[in-house]
Amino acid sequence: MRVLLLLVLCLPALAGSSMTIRNSSNSTVGKIESNGTIRNSSNSTLGRIESDGTVRNSSNSTLGRVQSDGTIRNSSNSTIGKIESDGTMRNASNSTVGRFDGCTVRNSSNSARGKFEGCTSADYQTMAAVVFFFMPLHNQ
Repeated sequence: MRVLLLLVLCLPALAGSSMTIRNSSNSTVGKIESNGTIRNSSNSTLGRIESDGTVRNSSNSTLGRVQSDGTIRNSSNSTIGKIESDGTMRNASNSTVGRFDGCTVRNSSNSARGKFEGCTSADYQTMAAVVFFFMPLHNQ
């Protein structure tokens, strides 16, 4: 299961900053546009995160939602993870699976696995949506 957790205490601007997504080798693997569109390295649309936290795939089907408290739910409304205020990512069993260290994505062993260039802490929910639904950088 692909999951990325991101935490912001409120849902200010889920689609806000444009960000380049890089893996641990510093290769570009995707980008997030300021309107919430998520693209892979070939510039194909993977999906979108809407301002209310809803995450949709490229066919506009709902994949899930990132709630304002950091809870990440799938399309069946089951909790699949959570991002805590300190950036810790947890899975549905509440086990730590990684964390955001600023713009860097770290795995549960604290190794850097990727980064979101151009992020701010207000982008954590968007970053979590990308990690949990599209690019599980913390598992690589």
